[in-house]
Amino acid sequence: MARDLNNLAYLLSATDRPAEAEPLYRRAVTILETGLGPNHPNVADTIGNLAILLQRANRCAEAEPLFRRALAIDEASFGPDHPRAAIRLNNLAELLREANRYAEAEPLYRRALSINEASYGPSHPNVAACLNNLALLLKATNRGREVEPLSRRGLEILLTFTANTGHPHPHLHAALDNYFGILLDIGRSAEAAQAEIAALAEKHGLALNRANPA
Repeated sequence: MARDLNNLAYLLSATDRPAEAEPLYRRAVTILETGLGPNHPNVADTIGNLAILLQRANRCAEAEPLFRRALAIDEASFGPDHPRAAIRLNNLAELLREANRYAEAEPLYRRALSINEASYGPSHPNVAACLNNLALLLKATNRGREVEPLSRRGLEILLTFTANTGHPHPHLHAALDNYFGILLDIGRSAEAAQAEIAALAEKHGLALNRANPA
């Protein structure tokens, strides 16, 4: 029952029907807490989904304690260095970043990055996602010189993925555009930025630009 409620709520949320999804998530949480206990990982999954729903509805004050509770459950269940903890850390950091609470968000992003590097290796796309999130935070705090190497490393991970698989990673377009914008922010001309991106692509055996990865 709880799984069906959670799945239906997720579908409703994905189709922009949050008012219908919220009570289903809450009902699923109640069922799971009663049947499995309040600290079961399945509870963490459902309250995490509910927190994302609330965040998207700009109800961040309600979402934050749910994100923190999901993190605490997963840390207790799997350990503080498990990839599930990295997901919770990233979600909480995203909420804090959107609330301009940068000093609180940054160590969470860095911890999620460290966990994913240890869990998946330094060249995994999950690491690229963490690098991108941390770069966005540093950019918002006008630390452009720190942003560039993070963004470049994330882009190179996705270029490696593309070269190895023969298919552009779904986030490659965004990473190219982000890196181009960062290069402009730190003083590169548009021509120099394009040339730098082309050189990175060529390093990985690819011929692409911001608009047309191939």
